[in-house]
Amino acid sequence: MPKTIHDAPNGPRPIGPYSVLTEANGFVFMSGMIPLDPQTGVGVEGDVAVQTHQVMKNIGAVLGDVGLTYEDIVKTTIFVVDISDFAAVNEVYGQYVGESPPARSTVEVSALPGGFLVEIETISTR
Repeated sequence: MPKTIHDAPNGPRPIGPYSVLTEANGFVFMSGMIPLDPQTGVGVEGDVAVQTHQVMKNIGAVLGDVGLTYEDIVKTTIFVVDISDFAAVNEVYGQYVGESPPARSTVEVSALPGGFLVEIETISTR
C-alpha cells in the first residue's frame, strides 16, 4: 500500500518540510505536536501542564480530521526538556488517553522547537 499524506485542517500547520499525518499499511503516523494554537499558529504560554493540554487537544483535532480518536493511538513518544516534569505531563496525558492507554516512551531532550517544554508524536491504527 503506498503512503498517503493527509491534510489536517483542524491542527497547527507544519513549521518545516514535513507532513502532519502520513498513512501506510493501516498505520497513521503523526509528526510531533508542539503547543501551537491551530487558529493563530502562535505557541501557548504557560507551564508544562498548560502546554501538554494544548498538545493533546491538537492531537485529538488532527486525529478527528481523518476519522480517528485517542482510542486509535497505539504508540506515543513524549519529548520533554525537563524529566522532572514527568508527573505533570502524565497527569494531563492520562486525562486524554482513557482506560486503555497506548504504549509510550518518554525522553528528555535538550531543547524543542520554539522553546516549548513538551512535544508528542503518535502512531495510530485504522
